[in-house]
Amino acid sequence: MRIFRELFKVYVREFRLVIKDPGLIIFFLFLPLAYPVIYSLIYNPELVRDVAVVVVDNDRSSISRELVRNFNATQEAWVKGYAADLAEARRAMNEHKCYGILEIPEGFGKRIANNEQGEAVLYCEMSLLLRYRSLLVASTNVAQAIGAEILTEKIDLVAPLAETVADGDLMPIKNITMGNIEGGFDSFIMPGVLILILHQCIILASGMAGGAKRERKGLIGYDSFNEQPSVLMTMLGQMLCYITILMVPIIYLVHYVPLMFSFPMAGNLFEILMFLTPMVLACVGLGWCFQGIVWERESVFVLWVVTSVIFLFLSGLTWPRYAMSGFWKAASDCVPATWGIEGFIKMNTNGATLAQVRSCYINLWILAGAYMVGAYCVQRWVVRPSVLKGFNSYERVKSESI
Repeated sequence: MRIFRELFKVYVREFRLVIKDPGLIIFFLFLPLAYPVIYSLIYNPELVRDVAVVVVDNDRSSISRELVRNFNATQEAWVKGYAADLAEARRAMNEHKCYGILEIPEGFGKRIANNEQGEAVLYCEMSLLLRYRSLLVASTNVAQAIGAEILTEKIDLVAPLAETVADGDLMPIKNITMGNIEGGFDSFIMPGVLILILHQCIILASGMAGGAKRERKGLIGYDSFNEQPSVLMTMLGQMLCYITILMVPIIYLVHYVPLMFSFPMAGNLFEILMFLTPMVLACVGLGWCFQGIVWERESVFVLWVVTSVIFLFLSGLTWPRYAMSGFWKAASDCVPATWGIEGFIKMNTNGATLAQVRSCYINLWILAGAYMVGAYCVQRWVVRPSVLKGFNSYERVKSESI
């Protein structure tokens, strides 16, 4: 019973510390609740339709006019008009009257008639990558469709009866994106970003708690020093406190945010929460390791700027892990968000079970154990002596003033 009383005492003490510290409230509650909505609204709607395009047709042939008609018929592009030359089209783009330029060179139709490759140039304004993606998809689909029609006509000239066999696209390609039917950018990147937001908030909140413990009592109105001699008991009480506070943000991130923005939701919520448990523990342990270098609460913002960009690239969201060098791949293996993102996307987007993401689950438990051991060493030989030193100096100054 004494152990449970000590554990409950630490739990209550840490809970009071979090409630009294606005910085911890921001990282534990406000950022997980607000950031996903802000990021999701930026890319909502997910697809860009009817991107304005100006055409520079230097060929003025039947095939060039067919190319423009088909390009305008796509749902991604809208041919706003023609320009006399490329300079006029660039002025229209600089004035934001259009976001793309389709230039058809002179001799385009003649080269195609001579069985040569005809090339049209597409210029895109890169202020929004979603517009570039839409124009690229439209131009690629139109080029494939026209190429298939020309190939069918050539085959028909050689063998007239082949028209009954080969009509239209000879090798049709259907792209079915699993878990992202619409092919939207938001549904592609936001499930991973949700886990990365949770990852960063936990690490930085637990790291900021180390800075709060070193603050003088008069600054935060609460003495965070734990009189109990057991470092392990202190860590266990703090961990239970953090998990209690994080239950609402975690469920909100993995269930209600995808529900609000119609993200893929093919996984089982209970299994997803089980999968995220070791990631949360690993993040708390990593945050406790950071307490060894966070001597003030404000220092954690430096870690936010540095680690957010690094962890984003190492997670594999913006650059695939198989294309990384051995060093960076090994570094990404040490980041809990890497395995958390990979497993969560497989479960929530593609409907995988916990058994099917077994490798990610095991790696998260390994990281959780490793970071907890490291956190114990940091807390035992770095954080506790420094907090005790500050506590004793504060008591000495208080007694002298009395």
